[in-house]
Amino acid sequence: QVQLVESGGGLVQAGGSLRLSCAASGSIFGINAMGWYRQTPGKQRELVATIGSGDSTVYADSVKGRFTISRDNAKNTVYLQMNSLKPEDTAVYYCKANIKTMVTISYWFWGQGTQVTVSS
Repeated sequence: QVQLVESGGGLVQAGGSLRLSCAASGSIFGINAMGWYRQTPGKQRELVATIGSGDSTVYADSVKGRFTISRDNAKNTVYLQMNSLKPEDTAVYYCKANIKTMVTISYWFWGQGTQVTVSS
Protein backbone atom coordinates (compact mmCIF):
# COMPACT_ATOMS: atom_id res chain seq x y z
CA GLN A 1 0.00 0.00 0.00
CA VAL A 2 1.28 3.47 -0.88
CA GLN A 3 0.64 6.60 1.12
CA LEU A 4 1.36 10.27 0.49
CA VAL A 5 1.54 12.42 3.60
CA GLU A 6 1.67 16.21 3.34
CA SER A 7 2.93 18.59 5.99
CA GLY A 8 3.88 22.23 6.38
CA GLY A 9 0.58 24.00 5.91
CA GLY A 10 -0.65 26.69 8.26
CA LEU A 11 -1.58 30.32 8.72
CA VAL A 12 0.72 33.05 7.40
CA GLN A 13 0.43 36.75 6.69
CA ALA A 14 0.47 38.08 3.15
CA GLY A 15 4.02 38.38 1.91
CA GLY A 16 5.19 35.50 4.06
CA SER A 17 6.51 32.06 3.17
CA LEU A 18 5.66 28.44 3.79
CA ARG A 19 7.27 25.19 2.71
CA LEU A 20 5.09 22.17 2.04
CA SER A 21 6.43 18.63 2.07
CA CYS A 22 4.91 15.42 0.76
CA ALA A 23 6.51 12.09 1.59
CA ALA A 24 5.61 8.86 -0.18
CA SER A 25 5.86 5.55 1.67
CA GLY A 26 4.96 1.92 1.11
CA SER A 27 5.71 -0.50 -1.71
CA ILE A 28 7.51 1.83 -4.10
CA PHE A 29 9.66 0.73 -7.02
CA GLY A 30 10.10 4.28 -8.25
CA ILE A 31 8.35 7.61 -8.65
CA ASN A 32 7.68 9.34 -11.93
CA ALA A 33 6.02 12.76 -11.90
CA MET A 34 5.06 14.50 -8.66
CA GLY A 35 3.03 17.62 -8.21
CA TRP A 36 1.00 19.99 -6.10
CA TYR A 37 -2.62 20.98 -6.67
CA ARG A 38 -4.94 23.22 -4.68
CA GLN A 39 -8.65 23.58 -4.14
CA THR A 40 -10.96 26.15 -2.60
CA PRO A 41 -14.62 25.58 -1.70
CA GLY A 42 -16.87 25.49 -4.73
CA LYS A 43 -14.01 25.37 -7.22
CA GLN A 44 -12.27 22.62 -9.10
CA ARG A 45 -8.89 21.39 -7.99
CA GLU A 46 -6.21 23.21 -9.98
CA LEU A 47 -2.61 22.54 -10.85
CA VAL A 48 -0.01 24.51 -8.93
CA ALA A 49 3.24 22.88 -10.04
CA THR A 50 4.63 19.58 -11.25
CA ILE A 51 8.09 18.06 -11.45
CA GLY A 52 9.10 15.14 -13.65
CA SER A 53 11.51 12.34 -12.93
CA GLY A 54 14.15 14.33 -14.83
CA ASP A 55 13.40 17.43 -12.74
CA SER A 56 11.53 19.26 -15.49
CA THR A 57 9.01 21.63 -13.94
CA VAL A 58 5.70 23.22 -14.86
CA TYR A 59 4.03 26.05 -12.93
CA ALA A 60 0.63 27.69 -13.01
CA ASP A 61 0.92 31.26 -14.25
CA SER A 62 -0.46 32.52 -10.95
CA VAL A 63 2.51 31.16 -8.96
CA LYS A 64 5.41 31.60 -11.39
CA GLY A 65 8.28 33.46 -9.78
CA ARG A 66 6.88 32.92 -6.27
CA PHE A 67 6.68 29.14 -5.82
CA THR A 68 9.38 26.55 -6.37
CA ILE A 69 8.83 22.81 -6.62
CA SER A 70 11.64 20.37 -5.90
CA ARG A 71 12.11 16.72 -5.03
CA ASP A 72 14.43 14.48 -3.06
CA ASN A 73 14.37 11.06 -4.71
CA ALA A 74 16.31 9.43 -1.88
CA LYS A 75 13.53 10.44 0.51
CA ASN A 76 10.62 9.95 -1.94
CA THR A 77 9.61 13.49 -1.08
CA VAL A 78 8.41 16.49 -3.04
CA TYR A 79 8.52 20.05 -1.71
CA LEU A 80 6.76 23.29 -2.52
CA GLN A 81 8.49 26.47 -1.39
CA MET A 82 5.93 29.25 -1.39
CA ASN A 83 7.15 32.83 -1.13
CA SER A 84 5.40 36.19 -1.38
CA LEU A 85 2.14 34.53 -0.44
CA LYS A 86 -1.13 36.27 -1.28
CA PRO A 87 -4.61 35.86 0.22
CA GLU A 88 -5.70 34.26 -3.06
CA ASP A 89 -3.23 31.43 -2.41
CA THR A 90 -5.47 30.29 0.45
CA ALA A 91 -6.59 26.75 -0.31
CA VAL A 92 -6.20 23.11 0.61
CA TYR A 93 -3.01 21.92 -1.08
CA TYR A 94 -2.81 18.33 -2.31
CA CYS A 95 0.18 16.29 -3.34
CA LYS A 96 -0.12 13.93 -6.31
CA ALA A 97 2.42 11.40 -7.51
CA ASN A 98 2.75 8.74 -10.19
CA ILE A 99 4.29 5.80 -8.36
CA LYS A 100 5.55 2.50 -9.67
CA THR A 101 4.16 -0.24 -7.43
CA MET A 102 5.74 -2.89 -9.67
CA VAL A 103 8.50 -2.66 -12.25
CA THR A 104 6.13 -1.95 -15.15
CA ILE A 105 3.00 -0.71 -13.37
CA SER A 106 2.37 2.75 -11.98
CA TYR A 107 -0.62 4.49 -10.45
CA TRP A 108 -1.54 8.03 -9.48
CA PHE A 109 -1.91 8.64 -5.76
CA TRP A 110 -3.20 11.66 -3.83
CA GLY A 111 -2.32 12.91 -0.40
CA GLN A 112 -4.95 13.91 2.15
CA GLY A 113 -4.37 17.65 1.75
CA THR A 114 -2.97 20.39 3.96
CA GLN A 115 -4.61 23.76 4.61
CA VAL A 116 -2.79 26.95 3.69
CA THR A 117 -4.36 30.19 4.87
CA VAL A 118 -2.92 33.59 3.95
CA SER A 119 -4.27 36.56 5.88
CA SER A 120 -4.29 40.07 4.45
